[in-house]
Amino acid sequence: MKRFDNKTVLVTGGNSGIGFATALEFAKQGARVIITGRDQATLDTAKAQLGENAIALRNDAGDIKASKELAQTLAAQGITLDAAFFNAGVAKFGPLDAIDENLWDQTFNVNVKGTFFTIQALTPLFNSGAAIVLNGSINAHIGMPSSSVYAASKAALISFAKTLSAELLPRGVRVNVVSPGPIATPLYGRLGIPADQLNELASDIQSQVPLKRFGTPEEVASAVLYLSSPDSAFVVGTELIMDGGMSQL
Repeated sequence: MKRFDNKTVLVTGGNSGIGFATALEFAKQGARVIITGRDQATLDTAKAQLGENAIALRNDAGDIKASKELAQTLAAQGITLDAAFFNAGVAKFGPLDAIDENLWDQTFNVNVKGTFFTIQALTPLFNSGAAIVLNGSINAHIGMPSSSVYAASKAALISFAKTLSAELLPRGVRVNVVSPGPIATPLYGRLGIPADQLNELASDIQSQVPLKRFGTPEEVASAVLYLSSPDSAFVVGTELIMDGGMSQL
């Protein structure tokens, strides 16, 4: 028997990167997987790879109305959740004097407000014994230049792991957070940096990691599945840092 047989899980931003790798691992472990994302083409591609039982829903993680619509769509189909990985997010960087209100609002709308209100909307659908995993970041800990807004948004999610755990435990729902360091995903290609500068940035980041490499989406997925399974039944409100030692050594 597989770990997630007869279980239903939700992965926001499950159409690429860490989200897709996690959704794929859930599916391999027997789960019925629901993924969300904003791009219909990548949602369709991901769904095809996840199997016939997968559900792919176009959804804007930064839109509170969309959060309510997601909950209504699932409820209308009689779907309840055994686990959810809140992975959808944006990463925008810039020095203090270059940050504008638009960057601030987009980052906090998607990473913080969207996550919070989606959890709120979905709370009635979580089964007793369900697990929520939030996708944080080591940027909340290391004080990297130009990451102030992004880091603050991820620090908020880490705080949610504690406060929401206290609120949801009476319903039998655990909340934890996984905080990746540098992971090899398409995210780096969407930073708007020229290829030569991107390669230089990647090399510089890698030199700061004691393991001397980027992590993989599959490694993060393994941690998410652990935090979503009964194997971690005594783990509540905690943060699992996965950064190859970058913030520890």
